[in-house]
Amino acid sequence: MQQWIKEVARGKRGAKDLSYEQAKLAAETLFSKEATDVQIAAFLIAERIKTETPDELLAITEAMRAGAAVLQLPSDVRNSVIDFSGPYTGRQSFLATIPVSILLAESGIPAFLHSSDALPPKYAISIKAVLDKLGVKTDSSPEQTAKTVRELNIGFASAEIFWQPFSRFRTIRDDIGVRTVLNTAEKLLNYAGAANIMMGAFHRTAIQNIYPVFEKLRYEQAFIVQGAEGSEDVPVHRNSFVFTISGSDMSSFILKPEDYGLKADESAFDKTLTAESQAKKITALLSGNEDPSLDYERKQVLMNAALRYYLFGHTASIEEGAELAKSQLRQKRGLRTLERWISGSY
Repeated sequence: MQQWIKEVARGKRGAKDLSYEQAKLAAETLFSKEATDVQIAAFLIAERIKTETPDELLAITEAMRAGAAVLQLPSDVRNSVIDFSGPYTGRQSFLATIPVSILLAESGIPAFLHSSDALPPKYAISIKAVLDKLGVKTDSSPEQTAKTVRELNIGFASAEIFWQPFSRFRTIRDDIGVRTVLNTAEKLLNYAGAANIMMGAFHRTAIQNIYPVFEKLRYEQAFIVQGAEGSEDVPVHRNSFVFTISGSDMSSFILKPEDYGLKADESAFDKTLTAESQAKKITALLSGNEDPSLDYERKQVLMNAALRYYLFGHTASIEEGAELAKSQLRQKRGLRTLERWISGSY
């Protein structure tokens, strides 16, 4: 491990980027029992200071994937399931991806979520924490999760279960307390073996940096949005860019909530939500509750469901997707899917 630390930790002028081959060897050592905690921390901090290259991110992601569990799904399910990759650091704002994924599942589109308990530096509310409050089982084995995806079109993977080194690396990441290359790589582990992925980014520069990685990870389609808190959920108080990556081609457009009658005031964008309050809002929305206090979250669910229905070819337009989502909420169709997920009756 020392040889790779020496390369990336030479300082501002002397630090060198690793080739893909070098980074792959470094990553394999990093995730083996050969590397000490001190060496792991040193390498992660050095990469953060230097900033990782696409080749380094790709190599680290592939080394992590080699030790990760992958759901055993029929080819037709694997080709249609969508990996929604949110930040493992968590969020304080509404996790619309949870009710939206439930609506997609009710429409027959397999949706897959994954996270861990919240990580540094944010330590915000994770998908896992909200699902726990909803009563969804979050410690399922890969076999149980695959059954849920097959029979209910939705599933959740806890990173602590699906990638064994996670607990050791959590301790180290807690100690250093800053973002590292792992914050991006863990979102790309693809536990579902999905052909499609959707994730978020804060700005265009991040998209340009990660674009070469998607070319080589062999997704059929990858969608990256300028989401709330860097997530895969577009907000409805501002416009967001939406990037589509297919093979070596990348295109983009600007999503404007006002074009669909879903614009909300920024003052209603709440960044103080607890896991419990998030769970209550999700249940209320899926129950068809149209109370004005839920206006922002309801519009965000409709906007994100509409966008995803359109991007993944379920509807011919975003407008049509919004109408479908409105109907689902009015008829409480998503609530029934959530109840089955909670009870395990699938």
